[in-house]
Parts: sequence; structure tokens; C-alpha cells
Amino acid sequence: MSDVWLLRLAILVAGIVLFGAIIYFGQPRKGGQGRRRVASGDEGAQSRVEPTLGEVMAGETGTEQAELALGDGAAHPSSELGRRSDEAFDKIVTVYIAARAGEKLRGPDIVVAAEKAGLTYGHMNVFHRLVEGHPERGPVFSVANIMKPGSFEMASIQELETPAIAFFLTLPAPVSALDAWDMMQPTAERMAGLLDGVVLDESRNALSRQRVQGIRDELRGYDRQREAPPLKPAKW
Repeated sequence: MSDVWLLRLAILVAGIVLFGAIIYFGQPRKGGQGRRRVASGDEGAQSRVEPTLGEVMAGETGTEQAELALGDGAAHPSSELGRRSDEAFDKIVTVYIAARAGEKLRGPDIVVAAEKAGLTYGHMNVFHRLVEGHPERGPVFSVANIMKPGSFEMASIQELETPAIAFFLTLPAPVSALDAWDMMQPTAERMAGLLDGVVLDESRNALSRQRVQGIRDELRGYDRQREAPPLKPAKW
């Protein structure tokens, strides 16, 4: 399987995945909308509700800052930066940053926010968090546009508007699963603050403390399972 199809599959798989999110984010929100799969370590989460999205604060689009970032080379693409060293993966964790009601996330703002959050623009024309000093190990997590084809094309970044962007962590990662989450969550929150957006979970509900704890429990279990020695075949 090529890297192109691998990344597109990762985008597609997450939470009825990004394709469903394209439709969802373009529609008015309804109470109780969005069904979340129940995962181990997340009991009692059925009481979670949809977020209330307020009006966006007035402000500049960040176009000039984005142009400076491009001029500094911070957003120049590389076909290798962010490429997975191993095409195989067995788990995906996804969160979204959604624009507030009636608003869109704009391309220049996304570029500036990604740069400030320490992301690198690279493989597949999306943003990646790389292991410091070891970019060859591949992405800790990546950030894509939920609008087809999922990339951020710098040639048309000034015109880009999207209802949401997706953070996705494919496991195994170049660091432990829990460490990868502990890098992705604050980055998503940081960018949400910069973009005046809202962080949502894989079912497009507000990312609650309860859901965060559930994700952490799942990833802690994932790490333990990978560290455990293989079972020896039974002797008969």
C-alpha cells in the first residue's frame, strides 16, 4: 500500500471518519446528534452533550503573518517530512478543531497557528508533529483538512476556508501511544485557542475531561499490550 493511500485511509477511518465530518460540519447542529462508540475505560460517557458554539471574535485573518511564515520556509513542503517509516498501523485516535457557528477556519490563520504550535508542513501537503532531532522516524501525529482531498495547498492557501481540521494519531507511532497523545492534545488546544475554534472528539462532541481520561486509559492499555512479551504456545 502506498503512502498516499495509507494517509487517505487514515483520514477516512477515523470516527465515521473525515468524510462524514465534511457533511456534518456543513449542517446546523441538532441536540443529541453524533453517536460515539463505547470504548473500554470510558463508562458513563453517554451523558456528554453537544457543545454550544458562540459567535467568533472579530479579528484579522492572519494573512500577513502566513506570508511571513511561508517566506521563512516554515511551511515549505517536503515529500519526506512526515512520511511514516512503516506503512502498517492498527489504531487511530482523532480529534477535530471546528470553527464556531457561522464561521470558517481560514488558510492563512491555520498556517500561522500550525507554525506557532510547532508543526511542520510536509508529506501529503499536511502538517505533522515530528520527533525533535529525529524527523526520519515519521510523524507523531498529523493535521489534515476535512475538506477533500484533505491537504493544505499553499498555492491557494489565501482562499482556503474550511469548517474544521482533523488531528489524527496513527499507532504505532515513533513514541509511545500515551506520549503521542500527550503531545497531540495540548497542540490541538493551543491551535484551537489561536484559531478561536472548538476542540471536538471523534464523535464531534466537545472534548471533555471524561473522554480525555478514557482515551488515556485506552492508550495506556495499548502501550502495555505492546510491551508484553508474546505468549508462548501451549504444550500439549
